[in-house]
Amino acid sequence: MAGPLISVIIPALNEEEPIADVVRACVATGLPHEIIVVDNGSTDRTAERAQAAGARVVEAPRGYGRACAAGVAAAAPENALLVFLDGDGSDCPEFMELLVRPIIEAKEDFVIGSRTRGRREAGSMNFQQVFAGRVAGWLLSLLYGVRYTDMCPFRAIRRESLDSLGMKEPTYGWNLEMQMRAARSGLRIRE
Repeated sequence: MAGPLISVIIPALNEEEPIADVVRACVATGLPHEIIVVDNGSTDRTAERAQAAGARVVEAPRGYGRACAAGVAAAAPENALLVFLDGDGSDCPEFMELLVRPIIEAKEDFVIGSRTRGRREAGSMNFQQVFAGRVAGWLLSLLYGVRYTDMCPFRAIRRESLDSLGMKEPTYGWNLEMQMRAARSGLRIRE
């Protein structure tokens, strides 16, 4: 698929076992991209294994939002698209093209995966995760008129759109903050 270059940003904290497979799965997509693993203070060999698998590794202080922001700062400035996914192997890089295609085709500015729509492996999400995603989605629908079913970390966004959001959350609220700010700013959103 031709299109703009993509920066894939993978926050990781003590993901020594799955990280190499996650990086290789990103490479296997064949999309024109760079892969940045942000080591968020790991005490194991996460950084070493990510680098050996082909990722560029940068460091960030603890905090999921800090890791995402460090990945954005490290991304090549000419890369117009940013993709985020977790380093624990819970996201499916083979679906990356589904996230970026609507942005490349100028139909959307922000595309988020959903772990609750469609099929998923039994036991892959507990009741609390599904419930929290539905409740947050319902509240955001009331506040901003945008329907989300999940706060999935697997997402793609146009770089200029992310820059316009003014993200601030340094910890695990980063995903929800992005979804709220995207809705409030009127971005074209698809889940």
